[in-house]
Amino acid sequence: MAEELPCAALPQGPLFSVGSRNKADGPDALAAETAVAISYGGSSHAVLMATPADLDDFAYGFSLTEGIIGHPDEITALETVVFDTGIDLQITLGEDCSAVLAARRRSMAGPVGCGLCGLESIDAAMRPVPSLNVGHFSMTSGDIDRAVSSLAGHQPLFGRTRAVHGAGFYRPDGGLVAVREDVGRHNALDKLIGALALSREEVAGGAFVVTSRLSVEMVQKAAIAGAPVLIAVSQPTALAVDTAERAKITLIASARGDGFSVFTHGERVRR
Repeated sequence: MAEELPCAALPQGPLFSVGSRNKADGPDALAAETAVAISYGGSSHAVLMATPADLDDFAYGFSLTEGIIGHPDEITALETVVFDTGIDLQITLGEDCSAVLAARRRSMAGPVGCGLCGLESIDAAMRPVPSLNVGHFSMTSGDIDRAVSSLAGHQPLFGRTRAVHGAGFYRPDGGLVAVREDVGRHNALDKLIGALALSREEVAGGAFVVTSRLSVEMVQKAAIAGAPVLIAVSQPTALAVDTAERAKITLIASARGDGFSVFTHGERVRR
């Protein structure tokens, strides 16, 4: 058993480059990818490939967005155990969460690109999402462009590797509050949600901004966290749009700092 977490980036470059691309022009490190088990009460519940950083945030965020817990205080203990082959996040829950855990049982061992791998039923994958009621929150088009532009400047791991996703929380009255990175887009958002929950940040007062496409599970996570606006640099899927409409989330896509497209609940965007 190792004593420390693996590094999130490894200083390893290509053997050589061909064509106009110069070795010096590329990233100076490779993103680390590690098997991370999430265990409750000594039993493995999920295994995901993830970046070995901000793992406490990951444990809390995953537990919240999976519906295992409804509040961070329902986790009574968390231990990170590092093995040669991976990392086990050993979580102890309060007694009231045991029935919820049994109902949401899943076993996931798959690529980082699929946030629903291993779910045991169609109903589990297509679980209903809460319908948000966040008052009169809104953002200007300038706020949205600034949210995307500022995220790009707060991704040190991406800057070194060019191989990870980022997820940030932006408040119009305070700018970018927090950012988390991971090789998996779902993991990055879970880490962000966990960090915000642990800091008791009021998510209803801002927007999630992500560097990935918007699939349905990204919308599900945002809805469970209570974010009224979800912004992405890429496009949404049709199911993501339908889910955001039902959840009353403002879904904004193709946002790259110089414009964007609004797909749902445009009343929150002031042009």
